[in-house]
Amino acid sequence: MNKPLTAEVLRAPADAYRTHEVYNQAQPAAGFNAFTGDAVLRAAIGRETPWAEARCQALGALAGDEAVQELARLANRHDPEFRSHDRFGHRIDWVEFHPSWHELMSLAWRHEVPNLAWRTTERGGHYARAVLSYLWNQVEQGTACPTGMAYASYAGFKAEPALAIWKEKSLGTRYEFSRREVADKPSVVIGHAMTEYGTLGTAAATPAAAQAIVRRASVFH
Repeated sequence: MNKPLTAEVLRAPADAYRTHEVYNQAQPAAGFNAFTGDAVLRAAIGRETPWAEARCQALGALAGDEAVQELARLANRHDPEFRSHDRFGHRIDWVEFHPSWHELMSLAWRHEVPNLAWRTTERGGHYARAVLSYLWNQVEQGTACPTGMAYASYAGFKAEPALAIWKEKSLGTRYEFSRREVADKPSVVIGHAMTEYGTLGTAAATPAAAQAIVRRASVFH
């Protein structure tokens, strides 16, 4: 029979319930700055793009922030869920993410991880953005994928006048996950879709072919 929760039991020290010793394990990594603690990275930024040092330092602090680490844990703990219909039976085709994912995305956009290279007029913008991306991967890697795709897509938008609105919105620093028209949003997130037939998930094994349909545009399979 279990012992009742008497005042004596409730006052017992935590050590009284210890069942085993934990050893040979690293301590929680918190309270550090991934930029200022990296001598090589600091030297590289100081030599090539000193104007970006404050940005890198601010982003590097997030990697060691316990609250941000908890956001990363929750974002990976709760998978996205596809919702085909709302509770009234209307078709919505919406992917629902945990709020922690959106908070991380907001942080990445606020710190210009996807677009610093295209926003700045300073020398070495792509170099500095690469460092931001490197630091952000130490915060949370899943959100690093859309930040990288948003960065890469801008060059394509620049080359196609019909996509001018996407070029403009890809420079935004305020992330928004609402389902609104592109013109009404402060920024956009860029992604890609790919069918991996018979590749067992290995992207490198996916066969590809391109067929030109109009000038400066192609269809990829």
